[in-house]
Amino acid sequence: MAGAATIDLRDYIRDIPDFPKPGVAFKDITPLLSHPAAFVAAIDQLEQVFTGRRIDAIAAAEARGFIFGAPLALRLGAGFVPIRKPGKLPYATIALEYQLEYGKDRLEVHTDAFGTGRRVLLIDDVLATGGTMRACRDLVQSTGAKVVACAFLIELAFLGGRAKLEPTEIVSLITY
Repeated sequence: MAGAATIDLRDYIRDIPDFPKPGVAFKDITPLLSHPAAFVAAIDQLEQVFTGRRIDAIAAAEARGFIFGAPLALRLGAGFVPIRKPGKLPYATIALEYQLEYGKDRLEVHTDAFGTGRRVLLIDDVLATGGTMRACRDLVQSTGAKVVACAFLIELAFLGGRAKLEPTEIVSLITY
């Protein structure tokens, strides 16, 4: 397989015009996921950024963040914590309700998922408007843990999501 330095991840992102509605160009990551060398390259690149930094846990909101978060956690010797929609976790949870463009949503995490002073890396596939990741960050911080950074495969810079996450460090492998 080709190394991380020889693969341009953009070559494995497919644009789907007018999805999910007219005027939107959806960035489809499934070609990257189905190409083992490209998928490994994405994990390699994220690993290179965070190797040597103390990361106790990687957390991700369902579902696509799980795809990148779990293998990266293994690479960095960190735990993996799923942040889920309501009713999906079997143990006691804490929750955070947040505002969406057209309504509200809610995220939950187990009450014992983090602890005071634990260093957490948040990860997702795409940074768009930043609302979901900000909710994840706020939920993690409410436990006393410290969010080290937020990492993404893709950032849609024209949507301004980065501003909602300030002053948290943002790492994006691909920016449009």
